[in-house]
Amino acid sequence: MVKKRISKRGSNIIAGLDVGTTKICAIASELSKEGFNVVAISSCPSTGIRKGVVVDIEAAANSIKNAITDAEEQAGVSIKKVYIGIAGSHIKCLSSYGAVGIKGKEVTPEDVERAIDSASSVYMPLDREILHVLPIDFILDGQNGIKDPVEMAGVRLEVKVYIVTGAASSVQNILKCCEKAGLEVIDIVLQPLASSEAVLTPEEREMGTVVVDIGGGTTDIAVYNEGWLWHTASVGIGGNHFTNDISVGLRLPFFEAERVKKKYGIGYIGHDDASVVEVVPIDGQAREIPRKYITEIIQPRAEELMGLIRQEILYVQNNRLPVSAVVLTGGSSLLEGFDRMAETILALPLRVGYPFIYNNLHYKKNGMSPLHVINELKGEFNNPMYATGIGLVLYGAEKFMLYSNDDFSSDAFGRIVDKMTGWFRKIAGGGRNV
Repeated sequence: MVKKRISKRGSNIIAGLDVGTTKICAIASELSKEGFNVVAISSCPSTGIRKGVVVDIEAAANSIKNAITDAEEQAGVSIKKVYIGIAGSHIKCLSSYGAVGIKGKEVTPEDVERAIDSASSVYMPLDREILHVLPIDFILDGQNGIKDPVEMAGVRLEVKVYIVTGAASSVQNILKCCEKAGLEVIDIVLQPLASSEAVLTPEEREMGTVVVDIGGGTTDIAVYNEGWLWHTASVGIGGNHFTNDISVGLRLPFFEAERVKKKYGIGYIGHDDASVVEVVPIDGQAREIPRKYITEIIQPRAEELMGLIRQEILYVQNNRLPVSAVVLTGGSSLLEGFDRMAETILALPLRVGYPFIYNNLHYKKNGMSPLHVINELKGEFNNPMYATGIGLVLYGAEKFMLYSNDDFSSDAFGRIVDKMTGWFRKIAGGGRNV
């Protein structure tokens, strides 16, 4: 469990909960007029979660509670409401379209909401739950490519949306885990959407960029173009598969294979390394092996993963969506040489995405200056493995700003969060008016 002692903070706390296969990460931040202040980051081993899906409610709830308790100790406040990430193969997406007539002489926020409501009125099976309805293009009187039609003159507003859905059982199970841990969920956020909040620059969102978030049990993919999210996918291979391959290939206990992977793993055989490393097999007798043995085990699985990601990129490109770059994030992106191997296979410029905040809160509301970070992420927390957690609190901060009137008092903050939580209850309870 990671701990970092800090002084007691105020009560305008936004908390994100990254529920993964290998770790539960709780991040708390304080939002004020002075800026966006990360006040606690806690990471605990995950139990009861497999490939992004709850398989043991009690175990998962205990893991969540441990992470939240540690974050509360760090921040010096009680955390009762969270934004939580969700991912896995049960996530499905579809495109839709809606149109409305403009009631006045110019487009209002209510007109935009009505258009999105129209687009989200699609048949949804009872076993599916809508998580997000994301605009990807506004069309006003036949003119497309509009990002924000509010206050523009016109008579007919159309919108194309990207609807993200999850299995109702998976959504309800994650909510149940949070309830058992004493938490109320403000919103459930698609994990690759959250990760993108933390690692993508505005320029990358415009140019056509693929975010690849390698988690413990799955790898999540998000494709951005012209500022919008256009495509998501999930691949059933993650960092645990590398660990399991090492465990089987070298006959090591799983925890020892994880240590060996993190300390000695190399992503490609071309790396010239004749060194030897010490491992401790199941019999407990330490022995030395050539480091290249570890690489020879990791590389085939890494190539398999990149091949599947390449297929998703080709699918996007075949649908006439330009892709210019790849941002690789998640814990396994830190394996030595992994980025170079991925760049070769994907045949696109690639960088490792470290979470940052200062580029993602460049919005203004009622003339207020852009928010900034008081304490930037440093040291062990400036790590791709925390990208989803950081993205969740950024997502929450942006939603808060949309609902607020620049009143950062504790009472006002609480009322706004209650309003947002009520909206989510309507969605989670089966409402379709997103």
